[in-house]
Amino acid sequence: MKTNLSHHHLLLTLTLSTLLSTLIHATPPPPTVTCNAGDVNCTVTNGYGIYPDRTTCKAASVARPADESELLSVVSDASQKKQHMKVVTVHSHSIPKLSCPGGLDGEGLVISTENLNSVMNVDPLRGRMTVGGGITLRGLIDAAAENGLALPHSPYWEGMTLGGLIGTGSHGSSLSGKGPAVHEYVVGVRLVVPSTSAGGDGKYARVVELVEGNEELLAAKVSLGVLGVISQVTLQLEPMFKRSITNRVEGDDGFENQIAAFGSMTEFGDITWYPSQGRVVFRDDFRVPITTKGIGLNDFTGFRAQPRLIIEGIRTTGTHCESLTTYTTHNPSGKCVLSTGQVTILLESGLGLKNRDGSLLEFTGYPVIGNQSDMQTSGSCLNGKDDLLLTTCGWDRRIHGLRYHQTTVSIPLTNITSFISDVKKLRDINRDSLCGVELYSGFLMRFIKASTAYLGKTADSVDIDITYYRSNDPLDPRLDEDVLEEIEQMALFKYKGMPHLGKNRNVGFVGMREKLGAKGDLFVKAMEKYDPEGLFSSDWTDAVLGLRGKALTVEKKGCALEGLCICSRDEHCAPEKGYLCRPGMVYTESRVCRREDDGLLKMEVL
Repeated sequence: MKTNLSHHHLLLTLTLSTLLSTLIHATPPPPTVTCNAGDVNCTVTNGYGIYPDRTTCKAASVARPADESELLSVVSDASQKKQHMKVVTVHSHSIPKLSCPGGLDGEGLVISTENLNSVMNVDPLRGRMTVGGGITLRGLIDAAAENGLALPHSPYWEGMTLGGLIGTGSHGSSLSGKGPAVHEYVVGVRLVVPSTSAGGDGKYARVVELVEGNEELLAAKVSLGVLGVISQVTLQLEPMFKRSITNRVEGDDGFENQIAAFGSMTEFGDITWYPSQGRVVFRDDFRVPITTKGIGLNDFTGFRAQPRLIIEGIRTTGTHCESLTTYTTHNPSGKCVLSTGQVTILLESGLGLKNRDGSLLEFTGYPVIGNQSDMQTSGSCLNGKDDLLLTTCGWDRRIHGLRYHQTTVSIPLTNITSFISDVKKLRDINRDSLCGVELYSGFLMRFIKASTAYLGKTADSVDIDITYYRSNDPLDPRLDEDVLEEIEQMALFKYKGMPHLGKNRNVGFVGMREKLGAKGDLFVKAMEKYDPEGLFSSDWTDAVLGLRGKALTVEKKGCALEGLCICSRDEHCAPEKGYLCRPGMVYTESRVCRREDDGLLKMEVL
C-alpha cells in the first residue's frame, strides 16, 4: 500500500510541476569556478557539480579576459611559465572533465570566456555574423534574430556557449544540407594559441585566423579545446524562417524499419522511443514560409524552472524505488507506473510547446508554428532572479536534485535497424527493465550527417541519447544495471558508434581514436602545430585522443558501476550486493554487472 501511495504522490507532483512551471522563474545557476580569495586557489566543476570519475579539479587561478587583447596576454603569461591551461565557459554543461587543466593538480590556469560574449559584426546581405567564443547559444540566436537572421540548426539546450558547443561537436537533428551540427556553419575562427618563444610583440602567444579553404579550420571546428582559446567565430546564417512541429505517437512494432526513411523526409524531426511502453513519438518538424500564421514557442518541460520541493521529492522517490526494488524485491514495477504516468502527462501537454494564441492554455494543439529563433532550442530554467532556490533547474547541484548518467552514441544509419532490433530482444527478456530510462525522456534519436571536421562524425548516423539514474554512492548498483551496460557496449562496439564529446561515461570513449582513422591523425598534426607543448591538453583529452599513454578506464572496486571500466572481474561490480560480472544476454561479447538472485539470497540468509 505504501508503494502505491508513493506512485500516486509522484504522479501528482509531476502534474503540479508541469502546471507551476508556467508561473515561475528560475534561480540562476551557481558559478562553475569558485576561489578561496579573489581569483586564486580555485575549484572547477561542471554545471552538474560532478565529473564521471567523481574527482575534483583544482586550479591555481582563473583569468577573465574582456577582449582578445587581454586574452592574448593571459595565454602569453601562462605559456611563458609553461603553465597548463583550460577554457571554462559560463555554465560548463559538458559532462566529461573538459574544463580541468592538465599538469599537476592545483597548478593550472582556467580561462573563463564569460566576458568574451560580444557581437562584433553582422552582415545581413551575406548572412554572416561574427561573435565572441563565449556568447551563449541563446545570446547568439537572439542577436541573429534582431537582424532578421537564423542559425539553421542548434542543440536543444540553449545554455551552452558557442565555443563550447562547436568544440564538442554539439548538434540538432537533420540529414538535410550540411546537417545539424553548428560547426558545419562556421566559416571562420580566430584562435589564441601558445608559442614556445616570444614573437615580435614580446608575447608568448599569437592569434591564428582560420577561414574557409584552410584545412586546419577542420581541426578548429571540433577541437576539445586542445588547440587554444576560441576568441571569435564567424557563422553563415540564413534569413529568418518558421517551423511547424507536430508530435505524432505510434506503437513501436516495426518502427526500426521506418527510421531511415523518416530521417530523409524531415528537415528537423527526431524520434523518441519509450521501449517498455511500446510507444514511439515521431516529431514531424519542417520549415514553413515566414508568412505562415503562428507565434509558437518551444519551452521544453525538462528545461523549465521547477519548484525545489518538487525536484527534491522526485529525486527522493526515485532513490526510494531504486533501493527498494534493488535490494528487497527486485521488482521494477514502481518505476514503470511512474514513467507511464509521466510520459502521458508530458505528451498531453505538448512536451513544452506553446501555441501562444491568446488561450488561457499554453498548449492548445498541433501544429505549433513559430520563428526558428523561438522553436530551435530552450532552457528557460537559466533565467530569473535569485529567489533563495525556491525554483531552479532540475539538476542544480546546490539541492538534492537530479543526478544521472548519459550515454550518447551516434550509430551509422546503415546499422540503426539492427541496433534497435537487438535492443528490442533485450527489452523483451524483461519488459520492465527499461522503465527507468523513460523517467528521463526515453531513447532520444536525432539524425546527424557525416562531418567535414576531423573530430566530427564519420558517417551519416542516428544519435541515440539515453539518460538514466545515477546513485549518490558510486558503489551502489542501479536497478537492471546490466541492461543499460549491454546497450552501451552494443552501441559502441558491435555497431561502431561514435560518442558525443560533451557527454558519456569513460567507457564511451574507448576505441575512439581508432574509429577516427586518418582524420584523427590530421587532428593530432594540427595539435602539434598550434600547441606543441600540450599546454591546453590534459590527461582526459590525451586519453580520448590516444596520446601520451593516458588511459580512459580505471580498474578498481566498483569501477563498472560508474562506467569507469568494463567489468572483467566480479569486484568491478558489487558482489556483496549480488551484482557479478557476466556476459550480455543478446550481445554476448559484452561484460556487464548482473544481479545473481541465488547468490544474493544466500548472502541475505547468512
